[in-house]
Amino acid sequence: MKPVVVTDPPRADPAQVARLAGYGVATVHEALGRSGLLGPDLRPIQDGVRVGGTAVTVLCWPGDNLMVHAAVEQCREGDILVVTTTSPCRDGLFGELFATALRHRGVRGLVTGTGVRDVAELRALGFPVWSAAVSAQGTVKATAGAVNVPVVLGGQVIRPGDAVLADDDGVMRVRREDVRSGLEAARARQDKEAAAREAFANGQLGLDRYGLRAKLEALGVRYLTAEEYAKEQA
Repeated sequence: MKPVVVTDPPRADPAQVARLAGYGVATVHEALGRSGLLGPDLRPIQDGVRVGGTAVTVLCWPGDNLMVHAAVEQCREGDILVVTTTSPCRDGLFGELFATALRHRGVRGLVTGTGVRDVAELRALGFPVWSAAVSAQGTVKATAGAVNVPVVLGGQVIRPGDAVLADDDGVMRVRREDVRSGLEAARARQDKEAAAREAFANGQLGLDRYGLRAKLEALGVRYLTAEEYAKEQA
């Protein structure tokens, strides 16, 4: 890894990213062919928050948050800070003071594969965080890393300027080139879900709406009465 801070990388359109986030991670993930999800390990420290922003990426050494300090300067309104480390680390690399500085710059939240601290204060500030751990373990500021370079988090490559969406269901990445088409796909998915919701509210079964009875039959699933089943088990 070369120590570097890349300034002002290309970003997805912030207004489009905000609209995309409004559909929710689960809907956008489905709409984009179930791609981009960062997995189940990144969990929110708050409930009921849905955000989207453009990624400012940070690659730190384990137990060292020097490059998070460097990244703050590179953040601007509508960004989300994405922090990872060169090898697994659950130390508390981020806390209230960082959040205060980022909030001043209009940053919409933090996504990190590390730990965070000052959870009560972060909630009180209303600064959204998704992290792999909560830890009071302190850190040092000693080793150079990188800012605004591609990083890997949750098995996904996140480039600076990509869209990052986060809510109670998790976190996902949408490539900045795909945000516009993602909006169209998410809108279509939302319409499909709305139609299904109305049908289910009126009593239709998923078995019938999605044509699943034929699939069950093809898979050899049989319908037996309790008496018939008991006889087969005897």
